[in-house]
Amino acid sequence: MTTNIFLCAICNINSGTCNEDCKFCSQSVRYKADIKRYKQKPLDQIIEEAKAARGAGALGFCLVTADKGLNDKSLDFVCSVARAVSAEVPELRLIACNGTATLEQLLALKEAGIKAYNHNLETSREFYPQICTTHPWDERYETCENVNKAGLVLISGGIFGLGETQEDRVSMLRSLQSLNPTSVPINFYHHNPALTLSPNPLKVDEALELITLTRTMIPDAQRIMVAGGRELMFKERQSEIFAYGANSIVVGNYLTTEGRDKSEDLAMIASLGLGIATKV
Repeated sequence: MTTNIFLCAICNINSGTCNEDCKFCSQSVRYKADIKRYKQKPLDQIIEEAKAARGAGALGFCLVTADKGLNDKSLDFVCSVARAVSAEVPELRLIACNGTATLEQLLALKEAGIKAYNHNLETSREFYPQICTTHPWDERYETCENVNKAGLVLISGGIFGLGETQEDRVSMLRSLQSLNPTSVPINFYHHNPALTLSPNPLKVDEALELITLTRTMIPDAQRIMVAGGRELMFKERQSEIFAYGANSIVVGNYLTTEGRDKSEDLAMIASLGLGIATKV
């Protein structure tokens, strides 16, 4: 079991404006989910969230936009936010999660102070057409390759519980292994009634074993992070994820769903005799 847990927080700086048809995502305008939608979160609010994240012990702070990928306008916005947050909370390691991106766009983010880029493969190449038809899986993989070429830290993982088979899960993990990500976020599908997918069929024991499978198949990853869906999937058994191979979690709220209070996560970690990572 690891002794220091890496904490990361996410900030939805643009919400609910995506035109893609990813069946797992309530931010798609196609499904009309009851969520907050806005073009740009006010900068002072983003900075306050960054300060709160750092105050809770988070080292990573991820700036997320809800679109298929970057365009000139969104790139400028993310870069301006990155510069402002870096000036106010320099201890945070800034991560961007803005969809598909070219090498040139990633280099611009790097120049603005972004240290890492998160772009998940989501599932296997074979299963992907069943959950998204508006863009191919290969674009996702190519963006991850671009992240490596840009010299940014690659963060890439996926979602379990979409209706995929165990073979799909292994296929996704093999693809991730080939990209050599530093951090692998594991998400567990959090059902929204507006979405067409069935609720997550996984049981807690199955989900725990998938954490171990991820750790086993991607042994060089510095961090296996349990991210979205943690509270809903594991409920009172959340503390068990670390014994199964996780050494990182997202604290605070997610993109369109609430997490639990940061103090509860900190108390859980302390109760296990674990510490909080203080450096990347």
